[in-house]
Amino acid sequence: MNQPFQVKKASGELEAFNEEKLRKSLRRSGADDALINQILQELTGQWQEGMTTKSIFKKAFKMLKRRNRPFAARYTLKQAMFDFGPSGFPFEDFVAEVMKSQGYKVETRRRLQGACVQHEVDVVAQNDERLIWIECKYHPIPGSVSNVKVPLYVHSRFRDLEQQHNGHGGPNGEGWIITNTRFSDDAMTYGRCAGMRLIGWNYPSNGSLRELIDRANLHPVTCLTMLSRQEKNTLLEHGIVLSSTLSRPGNWSDLLHLSNERRNKIMAEAATLCNSN
Repeated sequence: MNQPFQVKKASGELEAFNEEKLRKSLRRSGADDALINQILQELTGQWQEGMTTKSIFKKAFKMLKRRNRPFAARYTLKQAMFDFGPSGFPFEDFVAEVMKSQGYKVETRRRLQGACVQHEVDVVAQNDERLIWIECKYHPIPGSVSNVKVPLYVHSRFRDLEQQHNGHGGPNGEGWIITNTRFSDDAMTYGRCAGMRLIGWNYPSNGSLRELIDRANLHPVTCLTMLSRQEKNTLLEHGIVLSSTLSRPGNWSDLLHLSNERRNKIMAEAATLCNSN
């Protein structure tokens, strides 16, 4: 890169282009320094003042896809988290899988009685020591923010559940909010003050959603480059959210009406992706 330039984020804000941030995201995909340097060299002649971070992502993704599909699938993880919609149920199912990977028993969309009224809890995760009620805030549009109204509202619901549950044996319940985007500063401040755990894509610095996913080596089916948008939606509608499910034979291929050749290619990509850490 010869001259510094500004890029436009999903929120509409402008910031100076950060080459190291792009290198880090490419490295996280599994690409080595030689491949990263190739891609950056190819991108150098395409830099424009005010170009969007989304356009940079698309260009880098295409270059990775030509060279290594599993790397491209890993690179698209953040974008893949926006493709769970529109209902948000697949995001809840994916969060449940993340919690399962940590050894919790999980249930989704449970109706629980509070001291005053019943509440539907998106994910209930429990082990011998902890009981966690999780509210999942899914946003299909990059740049969306969960503001302070979210923890304010959710905290009141969890307080009602606490009054009903805590002190009746077993671990006391605790409330979490997990989003695929980010929280406003006020939301994070309120969450810390109220004793709630807020987890966003890059928040907190230790234990963000991205880190939890990377740690468990989980990848949603929306990552896979061999699947069409319609095929991904079909899988999500049938509760299939993990790429690992597609790494082995199953009725998922019947749902998509695949030829043996295409099924094998999808299985190969899924298997390589899931074993790439």
